[in-house]
Amino acid sequence: MCGIVGIFARSYVNQTLFDALTVLQHRGQDAAGIVTSEGNRFFMRKDNGLVNEVFRTRHMKRLVGNLGIGHVRYPTAGSSSSAEAQPFYVNSPYGIALAHNGNLTNAEQLADDIFRADLRHINTTSDSEVLLNVFAHELQQLGKLNPSPEDIFAAVAKVHQRCQGGYAVVAIITGYGVLAFRDPHGIRPLVYGQRIVNGQAEYMVASESVALDTSGFAKVRDIVPGEAIFIDRDGGLHLQQCTQQQMLAPCLFEYVYLARPDSIIDGVSVHESRMLMGVRLAEKVLKEMPNHDIDVVIPIPDTSRTSALEMAHTLGVTFREGFIKNRYIGRTFIMPGQTQRKKSVRQKLNPIASEFKDKVVMLVDDSIVRGTTSKQIIEMARDAGARKVYFASAAPEVRFPNVYGIDMPTASELVAHGRTAKEVGDYIGCDWMLYQDLDDLKSCVTQLNPAITAFDTCVFDGQYVTGTVDRAYLDRLEQKRSDDAKNPLNNADPDADIDSDTSADLHTRIE
Repeated sequence: MCGIVGIFARSYVNQTLFDALTVLQHRGQDAAGIVTSEGNRFFMRKDNGLVNEVFRTRHMKRLVGNLGIGHVRYPTAGSSSSAEAQPFYVNSPYGIALAHNGNLTNAEQLADDIFRADLRHINTTSDSEVLLNVFAHELQQLGKLNPSPEDIFAAVAKVHQRCQGGYAVVAIITGYGVLAFRDPHGIRPLVYGQRIVNGQAEYMVASESVALDTSGFAKVRDIVPGEAIFIDRDGGLHLQQCTQQQMLAPCLFEYVYLARPDSIIDGVSVHESRMLMGVRLAEKVLKEMPNHDIDVVIPIPDTSRTSALEMAHTLGVTFREGFIKNRYIGRTFIMPGQTQRKKSVRQKLNPIASEFKDKVVMLVDDSIVRGTTSKQIIEMARDAGARKVYFASAAPEVRFPNVYGIDMPTASELVAHGRTAKEVGDYIGCDWMLYQDLDDLKSCVTQLNPAITAFDTCVFDGQYVTGTVDRAYLDRLEQKRSDDAKNPLNNADPDADIDSDTSADLHTRIE
């Protein structure tokens, strides 16, 4: 997962882009980048690190212009070196900068086609650079010195025909405007909003509505699957459906874990959907253990707090905060490498012993992926004096890798792959393991928006909605995503010791 944002304004957009990326930081902590445009020139800054680490005052001063796009990244396809930071840029045609959230499942074939047929060179292993070159080629094929919005939409339609997978995209075409589009299945989220400044409209597109809220933009609506939005340099808004075959199938894991609770995705409040997840879990407890002996429900902060609170309320059981979270440790799910994840869990959470001593505790988490975090947390609860430790997951068993933009581990590294719920419980050391049912999880979203009739549920059931994922692709993915492949000793960055201001300070003006 990554976070993207694009803005057209009547004044400089650098600070608004920075603010938007800051509230999207949960979607990627590996790298951040901004490109702005003034006249016919681009200004770029990108590097590894958090938003407030990558952008200093000296960088912000150079990011001039009233058009801009931004990106926060964590590694999905490609490495974690600064060379993979987005946005990417090509100078032909016109000059295009692009940032992307998602994953192309046919990126390798496209890269080969681009080289052999389109005569374009791909400089990184990122599928985002592939997507950019596909779009640039299709736009160039039109042969227009001054492309119209219809020409740009025609190029997007060609992208949809060539690219497979999940993707939400923002781009700037130098001298023309800001473009954004969403894949034909709407797997990755994308929303746009408007604000009025001195009687004139300004626009923002972003991965989540919370980016609009914090910058004073009123949400207009989600970009629908296959649709593109283009804001020209004069502020004209253009929208067009760019594919004849589209079906809304948003990623169900967005509601469980990825998105902020104060976001609204495809008409569904993430917060309210997580409340319903807690209710459904409580109903399952009452069904499977009507005479339960739970004394207290304790969430694993932060994502599961909403579900845990509603679960406790429905059960009529005390809710307590039992773990204190270190705010300065990143999300362990998106830390590359098992060793780093194991080390960070103890640094991230510390139990309040009095909430556990001599109690039967129901711990609630949003999901269980590798089981690393869960196992250590249960050990903490027992060390703090819990008499019994039950564990509930607001999501069903995660048994399959994601291929549409979430860097799920390989199947063999998923704790639930090939195990029953009881076997998972035994492995992580709890007295009772409770998973959400997939149909119940779906209902937590569809109850809030009945218009959503399909989801990307591949991590739970191995069903890939694009219909283009085969065993060979999954095998190649496993080679790239395993913890061994991500071991920094096996994948040393030759530039790792070079000062970032000289090796990756890409704020240089592109003319």
